[in-house]
Amino acid sequence: MKQNLITDIIQGMLPYLNNAQGKRLQEVLQSTFVNYEITENTGNMKESERDYVEIFLAAKRIEGCSEKSLRYYKATIEAMLATLDKNVEYIVTDDIREYLTQYQQKNDLSKVTIDNIRRILSSFFSWLEDEDYILKNPVRRIHKVKTGVNIKETYSDEALELMRDNCQELRDLAMIDMLASTGMRVGEMVLLNQNDIDFNERECIVFGKGSKERVVYFDARTKIHLQNYLDSRNDNNPALFVSLKAPHERLKIGGIETRLREYGKQLGLHKVHPHKFRRTLATMAIDKGMPIEQLQQLLGHRKIDTTLQYAMVKQSNVKIAHRKYIG
Repeated sequence: MKQNLITDIIQGMLPYLNNAQGKRLQEVLQSTFVNYEITENTGNMKESERDYVEIFLAAKRIEGCSEKSLRYYKATIEAMLATLDKNVEYIVTDDIREYLTQYQQKNDLSKVTIDNIRRILSSFFSWLEDEDYILKNPVRRIHKVKTGVNIKETYSDEALELMRDNCQELRDLAMIDMLASTGMRVGEMVLLNQNDIDFNERECIVFGKGSKERVVYFDARTKIHLQNYLDSRNDNNPALFVSLKAPHERLKIGGIETRLREYGKQLGLHKVHPHKFRRTLATMAIDKGMPIEQLQQLLGHRKIDTTLQYAMVKQSNVKIAHRKYIG
């Protein structure tokens, strides 16, 4: 109770004190109250607390965060607040550490997942600190969770050709080629319309994360297969890819994932997934010498570190480079 009172006093004095003065005031209050017993008058409590989560989400929405990301932020932050059952002003570093530890053990989460939660909580509390809603970010001293480097699988040339050779529908062949040659996200592909495709330049504009536009390119084989698919259609849906059966609705992400998974089972291929095409293109581009900055732009990554995670250079190329440059 004493610490909560001290926190409330410091919070109220934030506009009038610098960091050093605030720290000194906190020390004085702690030493002054050490011999006093303090009780809370519940009758004077605020009838309603500021909804910090909604204010934070509104700020992130203005910054351009997608609704999908905002829902993830909201669920993550509210789960933490419900578990700790404390006002945000009184949450300290030990609270967050204990929450992350117990949450990971209870749900058997990977280090990558728990670090994503840590990152979201840090963003939330950093924003509260910047806006002077709290004294300091309690997640600041909780460092990034160290995760091992997992070399994720890519498709071999044989696997890609096997999928192409066994496509039973023109749509599926065009869909696989589109993913393989552009490296676009499946979420970007389902938003494409027929008039978005420039067949002369073999390119199209996609809307990536944060509603950012970028140009992606496809090869001649994809152009032919895509034209064959569109010529075979007799519906009026403007979407680039639609369901096979009437009323031929725009394909959704889940529909594409299911279709590819079915092909994988039929052909005995391991983990056939749309995102694997993107990773395969990135790896192939790096192996063939594409500058990482250009690949970053092609994939639509804000940070180059993200691009490097996708591009796993083949060990055989490392061996060749060693002989070339070192001996």
